[in-house]
Amino acid sequence: MNEIKAKIKTFLSKFFGNHDLQQDEDIFALGFVNSMFAMQLVLFVEQEFQVAIENEDLEFENFRTINSIANLVERKTSLVIHQ
Repeated sequence: MNEIKAKIKTFLSKFFGNHDLQQDEDIFALGFVNSMFAMQLVLFVEQEFQVAIENEDLEFENFRTINSIANLVERKTSLVIHQ
C-alpha cells in the first residue's frame, strides 16, 4: 500500500508545485483540480496500476485524497486477483 501511495504522490506532486501534499489532504478543496486534470488522474491510475476505472468508480470520494485513490486501487487490484 505504501508503494501505491508513493506513486500517487509522485504523480500529483508534478502538478502541485512546491505544495507538500499529505495523504489525507483533499486535492479538490486545494483548488488544484480541474476537469482536464481529473481525466489525467484517472488515466494515470488505470495505466500505472493496470486497473479499469468504471463509470461507478468516477466519484469525487474515490479521488479526493492520496489515501482514497490508494484504497480504490487496492479494491480494483484485489478484484482482479480474486477473479
